[in-house]
Amino acid sequence: MTRTDRVRGMGDFLVEVHTWLRGELDGLLTQVDAVADGRAEATLSLSADLRAHCLSFCGALTKHHTGEDMGAFPMLARQFPEMAPALHKLGEEHAAVSALQKEIQRLVDSYVPGATDPRDLRTNLRELATKLEAHFDYEERTVVAALNTTPAPY
Repeated sequence: MTRTDRVRGMGDFLVEVHTWLRGELDGLLTQVDAVADGRAEATLSLSADLRAHCLSFCGALTKHHTGEDMGAFPMLARQFPEMAPALHKLGEEHAAVSALQKEIQRLVDSYVPGATDPRDLRTNLRELATKLEAHFDYEERTVVAALNTTPAPY
């Protein structure tokens, strides 16, 4: 594989990461839906599974957005100054997603089977999923092509 082949995949890699994050979020939603709808018993082990799944997802999402904010977006702004407004908007979306993500983490951490309402968690998780999907879609439309044409940093 040549350096050019690797570089052309940077935007495609972004899409792969988004696909993985979407799958993780779908898995978390499936678990919460099952409890909220009464299809799964709200046990301590399920609560622990939710925490572990949420921690994995939230950690990956934070790392992904930090990498974009600290690496990919500044690189794109230097290469494509006309993208600055869109990149700024994406950075603002990262901050909004982070705030909602912290609320989701708080709800998952405070969820006590049989004592708290899983429907609240589901409502907030769906809000995150809707916002995140819109963010991923916008980001993919905005930066993938540019990433696929940008030389890799040394």
